[in-house]
Amino acid sequence: MKKFAVLLTCFLAFSSFSAEKHKFYVSVTEIAYKEDPGTFQIISRVFIDDIQKVLNKRYGTHLSLSHEKEEGNVKETIAKYLAQKLQISVDGKELELHYLGKEYEEDQLVLYIEVEGVPPFHQVTVTNAILTDLYSEQKNVVHVEVGDEIKSLLLELDREMGTINFQD
Repeated sequence: MKKFAVLLTCFLAFSSFSAEKHKFYVSVTEIAYKEDPGTFQIISRVFIDDIQKVLNKRYGTHLSLSHEKEEGNVKETIAKYLAQKLQISVDGKELELHYLGKEYEEDQLVLYIEVEGVPPFHQVTVTNAILTDLYSEQKNVVHVEVGDEIKSLLLELDREMGTINFQD
């Protein structure tokens, strides 16, 4: 599974995205732990058309997400969705995620999230149900980096939560 996650990430990072509709449903979330000052810096990448579709369907809104022009209450709606679909806990304690903002890259939306006040830990649990309410075949790849160590999870509709152990 780890090889699959690495290959999938490489494919997403190095493939050239086109404006054509994609035929796979995947997001990639990178969580980096910075011991000093005790933060998680989180970057999540989703396809623009998918996130727009799920936000409009879930909340009955008429958001428009694009490089050129946005319409609607975009920041608040994305923050609300992320709060419901992305959770992180360390050593059994749930953390409060803060949505910072976003930027557009080709046909992807890059979401920036931060968690402050994270003490050193041994175990991190991630729930990532982003877009699983829209596509049953949605895959959410999660990479967690602590120091020089990177571990990955592949989460999906029937397995939205996973736990990674880190030792001192």
